[in-house]
Amino acid sequence: MAQKTTDHHTIRDWAEAKGGKPAAVDRTHSDDDVGIIRIMFPDAPNSEHEALDEISWDAFFEEFEKKNLALLYEEDSMFSKMVSRDSDD
Repeated sequence: MAQKTTDHHTIRDWAEAKGGKPAAVDRTHSDDDVGIIRIMFPDAPNSEHEALDEISWDAFFEEFEKKNLALLYEEDSMFSKMVSRDSDD
């Protein structure tokens, strides 16, 4: 069952425990715009991390707050999805 959180500590701990790193979608990322953020899992099978640029956790959470996002995730898997804090997901 997926859980939804906005807690930075929870997000970082969950991601790092699974080898996750903060990232931005390459085609949306530039020096002056972080773009679309994701959590990438470079060691996961079928990972598409080649299309992502690793960024700092500070840059990740700055964009996370700016876009009013929440993380939908499953504790025991690598499933995660960025959603609006206002969504019913």
